[in-house]
Amino acid sequence: MPIARLILSPALTVALLLVLPLLLAAETPAVGPEINADYHGADPQRWESIFERSGREVFDRRGEILQALQIHPGTRIADVGAGTGLFTLRFAEAVGPSGRVYAVDVSESFVDSIRRRARAEGLENVVPVVNQQTTVALDPASVDLVFLCDTYHHFEYPDAMLASIREALAPGGVLAIIDYRREPDISAPWILEHVRADRRTVINEVTQAGFDLIDEPFELRENFFIRFRKRHP
Repeated sequence: MPIARLILSPALTVALLLVLPLLLAAETPAVGPEINADYHGADPQRWESIFERSGREVFDRRGEILQALQIHPGTRIADVGAGTGLFTLRFAEAVGPSGRVYAVDVSESFVDSIRRRARAEGLENVVPVVNQQTTVALDPASVDLVFLCDTYHHFEYPDAMLASIREALAPGGVLAIIDYRREPDISAPWILEHVRADRRTVINEVTQAGFDLIDEPFELRENFFIRFRKRHP
């Protein structure tokens, strides 16, 4: 009985070799898309009143956060999950005309709003970027600092995003993460339900993705604040 043989053309063989690793490496979503559903087509003014209000810890302590990031003129920053631009616009002031700030968000309405606000404030060094859930959509080695504020828990594909962030960072670049503390019996119930990873899980995931922990600049009540450096090579 003859044995059936599958003969592939050279072109199809090459295509399969290229696609197969991607299929095998496909990441299972860490959270569902519903976690970001409210931001697509969102009203930026409504969210400004939520994100940029007295009583929100990162808003009240934004000056200390900026100082701890050690930003200087000429720095290239990616504000990933930029939201309404709370930090984007202050970064743009700090880096000056010789620097650049990429306002990266999956919400086109947020990015458009930041573009308008930057223009109104005369900030010409803000670059709006609409990204997808698996990439920050930045060129390799194009930034010195990637900043995530209450954004990491919104990553549907954290492994892919961390790989994309690492690629976007220049050698020795810094990843700064601020996110909610998730501590049973301490954190608010909505945080325990909404936030996937606690501080230790975040540290483990980031270091496994090719980063070294630098420090925790200072303690926050509701959040943790951690800086990592892109590992060489």
